[in-house]
Amino acid sequence: MSTAAVIGSGFGGLALAIRLQSAGVETTVFEGRDKPGGRAYVYQDEGFTFDAGPTVITDPTALEELFALSGRKLSDYVDLIPISPFYRLCWEDGDVFNYVNDQAELDRQISAKSLDDLEGYKRFLAYSEELLAEGYVKLGAAPFLDFGSMVKAAPSLVRLQAWKSVHTKVAEFVKDEHLRQAFSFHSLLVGGNPFATSSIYALIHALERKWGVWFPRGGTGALVRGMVKLFEDLGGVIKIGAPVAAIETSGARATGVRLASGDVFGFDQVASNADVVHTYAKLLSNHPRGQAEGARLAQRRHSMSLFVIYFGLKRQHLDLAHHMILFGPRYKELIGEIFKGPDLPEDFSLYLHAPTRTDPSLAPQGCDAFYVLAPVPHLGSADLDWSVVGPAYRDRIFDYLEARYIPGLKDDLVVSRIFTPFEFRDELNAHHGSAFSLEPILTQSAWFRVHNRDDAISNLYFVGAGTHPGAGLPGVVGSAKATAGLMLEDAPAMTKPALEKVVA
Repeated sequence: MSTAAVIGSGFGGLALAIRLQSAGVETTVFEGRDKPGGRAYVYQDEGFTFDAGPTVITDPTALEELFALSGRKLSDYVDLIPISPFYRLCWEDGDVFNYVNDQAELDRQISAKSLDDLEGYKRFLAYSEELLAEGYVKLGAAPFLDFGSMVKAAPSLVRLQAWKSVHTKVAEFVKDEHLRQAFSFHSLLVGGNPFATSSIYALIHALERKWGVWFPRGGTGALVRGMVKLFEDLGGVIKIGAPVAAIETSGARATGVRLASGDVFGFDQVASNADVVHTYAKLLSNHPRGQAEGARLAQRRHSMSLFVIYFGLKRQHLDLAHHMILFGPRYKELIGEIFKGPDLPEDFSLYLHAPTRTDPSLAPQGCDAFYVLAPVPHLGSADLDWSVVGPAYRDRIFDYLEARYIPGLKDDLVVSRIFTPFEFRDELNAHHGSAFSLEPILTQSAWFRVHNRDDAISNLYFVGAGTHPGAGLPGVVGSAKATAGLMLEDAPAMTKPALEKVVA
């Protein structure tokens, strides 16, 4: 029977492991930290539960497919709750936009802001739906292993003007500046600058409109636990607290993994859900391929980092929405400074997550759990000492939230912790502390991104944010489907019925 190792238990790694195990490949997942989940780690403190990473769940059908591979149901493992509004968008002038999935209510809000933009929005939605069909449904799980595959996709990309930025395309449809921000900020959720990221990422709007926005009962960590249970129910093995120190090789083949403990495990195939620069430059440092590709990728453009505060309050704020985007006084200029540095901007825009609006069990009775994040430059753009900058930045953000959105925050504070670019670098091995791996610009997408199968080491594979199609939960789950298809085609002793079942 074929064997495979998956390095890292983020959503991409777990989704890949489930696909492989469902097809009969004996799969082992190696996770360096003390819990599975990667960026979807969970902190618990004083009765509060804090999801460390992704909190926006879209396209549940991609998750349902993983469970259906073995005749199971997602709903038997995880309870997904629909969120409405998807997001509440707030500006400093007091303007508020509830981004809901109700067309009549959206039309009412758009008309109230800018009657002339209503028809423009409808044309934008149609454009976004075209992008969804071409860029996500057709290509989201299709590996781009050679330039010919990119050429085949080129006519559609040209027709949809993928060379333009998300904001540029949105601005062609709506004139109101707040509406332009409302329909272009989504690329930030996958590490992209709306003014530089390919307009193909405007498909996120249609994706959310088609399948909704969801939250797992028990938090995002409950989805991780459900996926781990499915994997183990299928016979898969996950090793926690087992950091991989190296990928063992022999010539142009990977032969297994060596742990930091010194233990070596042999496998037919190896897949990495770790940061792509870390995988090449560190885990393959003794192989010429790792040295060359690691150096090349280190010079590419990487997404911004994040500054995150997790905090619990002894009082509830029922007026807040589950997901809130709090725009600061600047938009384009601020984003430019976030992606280019060289300093931390004086102002900020924030994402405020209030999961207890949907699931009160994540905090003690009568209390509220939150996290708030600010996009910040990665360490390659702004070489800041976050051990000094972080606490001061936290205080500035708390002051801002207390003045505008959460009165009494500091008096009601029970617990708080911060996660800075240093933690992205040191705990998650992210190059420059980048939160989303390679920046999703056109020249770093599809074939130009790290390939799902390495070009030189024939049984080494990649899954997750650094490979095609990119970051975000649907993206990394789609990458798992693309990578699993390659691994199963390549796997020794792979039976045709099992292969057809898992890549269908």
